[in-house]
Amino acid sequence: MDLSYLLTPFLAWLVAGISKFIINSLKAGKPAFSLIGYGGLPSNHSAIVSSVAMLIALKEGIGNPAFGVALTLAFIVMLDASSLRRQVGKHAEAINKLFADRPGKKILRERMGHNLVEILAGIIVGIVVASIVNTAFLAF
Repeated sequence: MDLSYLLTPFLAWLVAGISKFIINSLKAGKPAFSLIGYGGLPSNHSAIVSSVAMLIALKEGIGNPAFGVALTLAFIVMLDASSLRRQVGKHAEAINKLFADRPGKKILRERMGHNLVEILAGIIVGIVVASIVNTAFLAF
């Protein structure tokens, strides 16, 4: 069994998550544990799906049907991140403004989706991680 298919998306998630935490912490000037989750640079979801698509392209070739499936999945995830989840965040922001004067009201999370730069950064992370893992597994 080729463990690179298991290791690659996990490492992409880990690298993107750590990068996002560091970037958010630098922006906030303190550890940004409250900003862990959806939204931000780079996109974890984009990193994960692009790492799998890239690994399949490197190992099996772009003519392999698995690459087509991975690429389709990647597009669906990235479109969801840039459209639906982003709109959910905008709705949460509007709802929070409507109920801002009510004490005890639970605040809805507003950072949900991603913009194009955040998605592209996630794709870059995924491609780099897949390339490194593929090169490392070729050595064995």
